[in-house]
Amino acid sequence: MAKEQTKTGVRSSTRLQYPSKYNVIFHNDDFTPMEFVVSLLVEVFDRSLDQAKDITVQIHETGQGIAGTYYHEIAEQKQQETIVLSRHNGHPLKVTLQEI
Repeated sequence: MAKEQTKTGVRSSTRLQYPSKYNVIFHNDDFTPMEFVVSLLVEVFDRSLDQAKDITVQIHETGQGIAGTYYHEIAEQKQQETIVLSRHNGHPLKVTLQEI
């Protein structure tokens, strides 16, 4: 009599996950002019003038505001570009990233 063979297999599943996104957050200070913040939001974050003004008012009134939401590498690049421009112009603007 022949020996019966059984096949066993391992079933695995792969779950794809999109990379995390990050908010680029501007923090209010008493030294960075609102006009400068508006110009950063327009130039670096491609906001319309109205959007930039609204975000700037929110930063001023609540202490912080979201400049934009991006994947990590892009958020980091925009954060660094903003800090460099701020320091070059003599402003201490604080910019942080927040994972969402």
